[in-house]
Amino acid sequence: MEKANREQFSKAHLLVVGDVMLDRYWFGDTNRISPEAPVPVVQVGKIDERLGGAANVARNVAALDAQVTILGIVGNDESGRRVAELLKVGGVDSQLEIDADVPTIMKLRVIARQQQLIRLDFEEVPSAKALAHKLERFEKLVGDADVVILSDYGKGALGQVAHMIEQARAQNKMILVDPKGEDYEKYRGATVLTPNRSELRQVVGQWTSEGDLTKKAQDLRKSLDLQALLLTRSEDGMSLYTESGVSHVKAQAREVFDVSGAGDTVIATLAVALAAKWPLEKAMALANRAGGIVVGKLGTATVTSEELQ
Repeated sequence: MEKANREQFSKAHLLVVGDVMLDRYWFGDTNRISPEAPVPVVQVGKIDERLGGAANVARNVAALDAQVTILGIVGNDESGRRVAELLKVGGVDSQLEIDADVPTIMKLRVIARQQQLIRLDFEEVPSAKALAHKLERFEKLVGDADVVILSDYGKGALGQVAHMIEQARAQNKMILVDPKGEDYEKYRGATVLTPNRSELRQVVGQWTSEGDLTKKAQDLRKSLDLQALLLTRSEDGMSLYTESGVSHVKAQAREVFDVSGAGDTVIATLAVALAAKWPLEKAMALANRAGGIVVGKLGTATVTSEELQ
């Protein structure tokens, strides 16, 4: 990536809104079975903590030298304070709404001998009060952003997503959505939607051929009044559906180590390039390259502008 592009990126300002999480990893050795139940005993030797969900999207934006603000909800707990610390270290301006009624979303993974033994999830739907206050903050923050990313993990932080899209559209903002669930109607009017294959399948059903997929994707794009639909297809690369047709890029991963968080890297890279006024196809090619790099890393990770060179 040329120096001029990096300068364009550093001038871009993005607003990320969505489900903020903490990914916690406990690494250890296991040499015996518990006398209490037929399960392995793990002697924890190392703890690793990373930002997850929308917070990982924001961290990916910051890693590309762009300016980024995150709006999300955390609990009044140790995990929430850890999220705030990690965002600060990552160069993200955090506007976290503290909801005393729920815990911070946390995924705890126990890993021994390079294998995940169990994942424990801590989560509850945010309170109505926290959501209402977050929406007020969104109204104030959206004006400063070049591009808005709505990162939906289906945990409740984007309960008013249709209203947010309406407000951002009223200010002529570009809106990128990483969708979740079977109801895409709530994303009507967004600029770009970035589902993966299984997410798209949930909404349009199975397809029998490439032509059938194109028809289904284009019908969905038109019905939701989207400028583009970007389908991420793992080892098959990406497909971009717009009014002028469809274009594909091949996957670039040399070695796939871990796909968790790859979608976060893709939408973050795409959004930064669009905020820097890149055309959609060129932005997609860069996002594809970033996705290819990040799957070669363990856990939720980021790609820097140096690596994209």
